[in-house]
Amino acid sequence: MKIKILPIVLITLLFSNCKTDKNKVEPINNETAVEQNNKPSSDIENSNFYEASNIKITPIEHASLVLEYNNTSIYIDPVGDAERYTPFSSPNFILITDIHGDHLDTKTLEAINTTNTIIIGPEAVKEKLPESLKAKFNVFFNGLNESFLIGEFTMGVEAIPMYNLREEALKFHTKGRGNGYILTLNNQRIYISGDTEDIPEMRNLDNIDIALVCMNLPYTMPVENAADAVLAFQPKIVLPYHYRGTEGLSDVANFKTIMNNKNMAIEVVQLNWYK
Repeated sequence: MKIKILPIVLITLLFSNCKTDKNKVEPINNETAVEQNNKPSSDIENSNFYEASNIKITPIEHASLVLEYNNTSIYIDPVGDAERYTPFSSPNFILITDIHGDHLDTKTLEAINTTNTIIIGPEAVKEKLPESLKAKFNVFFNGLNESFLIGEFTMGVEAIPMYNLREEALKFHTKGRGNGYILTLNNQRIYISGDTEDIPEMRNLDNIDIALVCMNLPYTMPVENAADAVLAFQPKIVLPYHYRGTEGLSDVANFKTIMNNKNMAIEVVQLNWYK
């Protein structure tokens, strides 16, 4: 495992604060073009964030979220109106999972203050970025595991495969193109699935404290498959996310029911991803 030490001057500054050409986002076969009047499950946490071990997870929408720890902000797949990110400090890190428009939005990236930001993602994402953002980009391929020393703590980043299994869905996410991630912060291992099905690499994960797991059709997997995979790798906490498909919102209440019926030790935290 490599450890990247960020310059002290940079850290001080940090804490004070989907196809026509490569600068355009890959179209996603209407994954984000669904009716906006869908209502989320009523089984929603009153406070729309989750916090444990001084790590705060706040949903923005669908696949986009912000993690905050020890004055460090980590944006995951920031897309849409940049105003939605103004409540948060400028990102120390941006992690991007894939090239589709619900994960990669160059206009959003250019609107966010990335002066002192490290951007992490797969090679396919880098190819879509303007030159100004490529200079900040660290290519991560499936299996790469590196650590970043930030002041007095270290953040580990490991790229995990994400891809489809069902024959009818193979065209959406090919193996090796995108990344899921495991972040290690404050001795907590946080898994972010990206767009995937219940692949062996997910089922064989170890020692996951918090898991964010997708479940939407036709692009990823049904809730039953997601639940079965989560039951296999047994995180302490699971947050369903990325659960809007072409027919509306997935039945995340059913996901929670399955989990509660089969393993009450895994806590399901349902936040509102579609405000």
